[in-house]
Amino acid sequence: MSLINNLRPGGRHGIATTESRDPIGYLVAGLSRLAQSDLIDRFGLRKSTEQAVFSVTSNGFKTMTVASRTFAKAGKVGRPGVRVAPAARTGLFDLTPTEDEQMLVDVVTEYAEEVIRPAAADADAACAAPAEVLKAGAEIGLPILGVPEALGGISEERSAMAGTLVAEALAKGDLGLAVAGLAPGSVATALGLWGTDAQQQTYLPAFTGDDVAAAALALTEPTVLFDVLSPSTTAVRTADGFTLNGVKSLVPRGADAELFIVGALLDGAPALFLVESGTDGLAVEGDPAMGVRAASLTRITLTDVKVGSDAVLGETDGSTYRDCVRLSRLAWCALAIGTGQAVLDYVTPYVKERQAFGEPIAHRQSVAFMVANIAIELQAMRLVTYKAASRAAAGKDFTREVALARKLCTDKGMQIGLDGVQLLGGHGFVKEHPVERWYRDLRAIGIMEGSVLV
Repeated sequence: MSLINNLRPGGRHGIATTESRDPIGYLVAGLSRLAQSDLIDRFGLRKSTEQAVFSVTSNGFKTMTVASRTFAKAGKVGRPGVRVAPAARTGLFDLTPTEDEQMLVDVVTEYAEEVIRPAAADADAACAAPAEVLKAGAEIGLPILGVPEALGGISEERSAMAGTLVAEALAKGDLGLAVAGLAPGSVATALGLWGTDAQQQTYLPAFTGDDVAAAALALTEPTVLFDVLSPSTTAVRTADGFTLNGVKSLVPRGADAELFIVGALLDGAPALFLVESGTDGLAVEGDPAMGVRAASLTRITLTDVKVGSDAVLGETDGSTYRDCVRLSRLAWCALAIGTGQAVLDYVTPYVKERQAFGEPIAHRQSVAFMVANIAIELQAMRLVTYKAASRAAAGKDFTREVALARKLCTDKGMQIGLDGVQLLGGHGFVKEHPVERWYRDLRAIGIMEGSVLV
């Protein structure tokens, strides 16, 4: 890939000139290169820009999907795909990031602050992620974080821990834009984890080249008391494949997506299906929500959508589908941590500077305790999420850990958003300050079952 070929050792983040780089090192170098280049200024991302409105009406838009690129069939049908090895673990639960992981956190945080944060307010208002921000994210290698190195990616081992750190760092800039940027990588990572040789050779080149395909997971449905493990969308076997029927909601960037991974019930068990956007019977409409608006959320309707027998991703007994849901929930926990940290970083100086009755409001115990509680709950969220990610990266069962993390991040994430608004008083209710947007975004943690994946 040109990005990796053009990177050379050395630079501001301390990689020695004589040192060879591992895959994470290449991503770190790419992020560092972006931060030092004039890309931000060239795209005009240091100032707010006017965005075309995606859809903010109750009806949104409705259209057949755009014709996708032609995915040339390649690889051997039925042959297992390339798999990355589980991450090596010492047996100790150590939350200290490795040197490479810490550099990764540093540079992604810089990218989030310099590129994502300035564009966040306009993107939220327009319900659309700026093309320049998405392009910059693709150029620094985010979509290939979970793709095996042998297939053009940068992953030598399971990337759940690195993906968690990346999602958290991106969400400090903006959760909606983080989801928009991570959506293609979610599909690429799923292909790396469960795809056959034919599926990987057919679709992954679209994510490892210069023109990265838009793609998305589609698991959530617009039904009351929706249970992600029992989707209403159905898949029926036919002579030459499957026929899909159903509706999926809250799908990021669905209008632009060229490839979907759709969850459907097959023979009584949930399974994942690869569906190209140009397939007959697939329609997209705007589905703007309370939060995560910058991700261009859409609803897709599948009406007698026919796919081939090779469209199944992974196993059909429900095991692959459940793993996908768990990893997606883990990613949402990481996004909640990043957004919660943004709230804490914003309100802490605010309460120290805001004067009431002749002194900073931070001097009031009710205020000080509220800020302290945000910090305490945030650290608890981080601990349980990192533990789940560590077990996932090592290839161990993390069902219990991710369930605990999701419960904690859902409840405490919403409370952090609420407390952030409360601490700002009237300022927390207006769009001049970003806390009201973070509050809306944090309420999505327990709802968005499948849009991102680590």
